[in-house]
Amino acid sequence: MIVRELNEVEKTDKRKVTKNWESTRMLVRKDGVGFSFHMTTIYAGTETPIWYKNHFESVYCIEGEGEIELLPDGPTYQIKPGTMYVLDGHEKHLLRAKSNLSLACVFNPPCSGNEEHDEDGAYLLSQGQERPVLEKSDGK
Repeated sequence: MIVRELNEVEKTDKRKVTKNWESTRMLVRKDGVGFSFHMTTIYAGTETPIWYKNHFESVYCIEGEGEIELLPDGPTYQIKPGTMYVLDGHEKHLLRAKSNLSLACVFNPPCSGNEEHDEDGAYLLSQGQERPVLEKSDGK
């Protein structure tokens, strides 16, 4: 069993801070559970280009308001407390925060916890990891 306190993990190298966001990686690849879990704050008034071409990401909004615009031509979805979205097609997007957004995020494959966005707005895969492919059900 793994038990961690956010305020304790925030004091480690698993907390990353940029000009647009900060993220505390509470669960990482070395924990061995097949996904990583991040508590992230997107700062008010920012616009962040992101393209998780190597990962699936699920995001749940706890607090704040913003929007996610799929690139290149939309649509745009509003984000508010209780909203969940999943980037199941490795979509390029812009994440805009109208107020500070407090988000709980899950990544597959799991992140090591030390990743930084590259020039595409992506996290690189670690050695031995493969880009995931979604097998969509036929609804039956």
